[in-house]
Amino acid sequence: MKKSFLKTLALIIAITSGLGFSSSSVLADDLKVALAAEPTSMDPHYQNLTINNSFATQVYNALVLQDVNQNLLPGLASSWEPVDDLTWQFNLRPGVKFHNGAAFSAEDVIASMERAANVPNSPSSFATFTKGKTFEVVDDLTIRVSTEKSNPFIPNDMSRIAIIDSAFINATTEDFNTGVASFGTGPFILNKWLPGDLIEISRNDNYWGDAAEWDSITIKPIKDGTTRTAALIAGDVDFIERVAPADLPNLEKRDGISVFKSVSNRLLYLTLHMTDDPIKPYVTDFNDNPIASPFQDIRMREAVSLAINRQAIADRVMDGLSSPAGQFSPEGYIGYSPNLQADIYNPDRAKELMAEAGYADGFKLTIHGPAGRYTNDARILEAIAQMLTSVGIETTIETMPASVFFKRFASGGVDKKPEFTAAMSGYANGSGEPSHPLRIFIHTKQKDRGYGPGNRNGYSNSEVDTMIEDGRAMMDVSKGMEMFIKATEMAMNEYALLPLHHEIATWAARDGITYANGALDSTFLHFISKQ
Repeated sequence: MKKSFLKTLALIIAITSGLGFSSSSVLADDLKVALAAEPTSMDPHYQNLTINNSFATQVYNALVLQDVNQNLLPGLASSWEPVDDLTWQFNLRPGVKFHNGAAFSAEDVIASMERAANVPNSPSSFATFTKGKTFEVVDDLTIRVSTEKSNPFIPNDMSRIAIIDSAFINATTEDFNTGVASFGTGPFILNKWLPGDLIEISRNDNYWGDAAEWDSITIKPIKDGTTRTAALIAGDVDFIERVAPADLPNLEKRDGISVFKSVSNRLLYLTLHMTDDPIKPYVTDFNDNPIASPFQDIRMREAVSLAINRQAIADRVMDGLSSPAGQFSPEGYIGYSPNLQADIYNPDRAKELMAEAGYADGFKLTIHGPAGRYTNDARILEAIAQMLTSVGIETTIETMPASVFFKRFASGGVDKKPEFTAAMSGYANGSGEPSHPLRIFIHTKQKDRGYGPGNRNGYSNSEVDTMIEDGRAMMDVSKGMEMFIKATEMAMNEYALLPLHHEIATWAARDGITYANGALDSTFLHFISKQ
């Protein structure tokens, strides 16, 4: 109360003194945030990864923005509309400048689309959002996007590509990491990145939209949830994400701390390699002799799913902060099918399926995953290993920092031979359109068309592919949705991947700070504000 009164008094003094300060500048402050993981790069086109993308929105804008529930909003495009079934027109916002003072124009859009699809050594390319599209400059503030087939989700795709200054079209990823090329049009300016230590950004006072409330934000990567909680309680940071489930009850009762929760579209899932042998022998017989992946047989994929007690993981490992999943979308979210439910734990049936598939005696398996990227990820893997071992699949786990895991996991991308036989990862629908997980994870790998960049286990079904493509070509989104749901049902019934659970996202902050949480479980710094 005292702090609020003093701020109000300062504002009155400033105004009556004729200084002309706005309330936002008087209330401006510095914010310290602890995140569970840090971006793998400051290059907004380097890797299509959630943590990278959520941070990039602070420094860069896309043509189209999203709110916390993924509704589309005007960004660097003030408006857009279909000219015909094969063409969309985007009208660009006038008067926008990059952080280095360069004026924004259609030329920057064209350069950004070209670069985003062609960054060298990208572990997960943004090409999936540009493939099959032709970009044309109409004038300095107008572009058109043409496609060979009708595509109702062009605006969603355009919300995924950060726009850079065209002067840096040939800049290297290292140029962005060191700040040499990191000039966006976003609400914050990148000041410093010390990998593993901190990221510093400051408010862009010339931002075309609503000015950020914070003078500066310092981001600290703290992968351990309990350590993040301790940092918040000690006052070392003001805001944390991914509250450790065990810490949540105490934080909710603690004076001076506010907690924010929401059911998210974040799915944790397992991939089980189902084609050629991976690079390394992570599946062997009990004499440590490499064997072909058992998961080429659908019965073995089903056996693994039935051997996993998802409800026990939700209750005991996640302390109630997850919901068992049988598909990409949680109930009530785009793309959800009421015909798909999470498999019920049935170890006896799992053993029967293993015997039917010729693996009654079992085998040895290593499952890989990140440590600290998702809530209790290492503990989830430990629980899964115990469950699989109990049905005869002697399972060990190997975890590693998220930045290391995703680079290795991405080796199973389009036209690349995978390294892992089994791996746990996560997915959240960042585009807000229903075909996205299908064309990324389920569609047969087709690099030239931008399909299957996240299909790391080799699933392929031509009928599913056709439904995905036909649905994406329907300008009537409701009819397209029917196709996507059918494709989802077929792929999940074939165990294209194994859904585990949807996370309930959590954040905590010191009193006086609020967060506009929604369907997205990632932290978007511009949604953190003063109460």
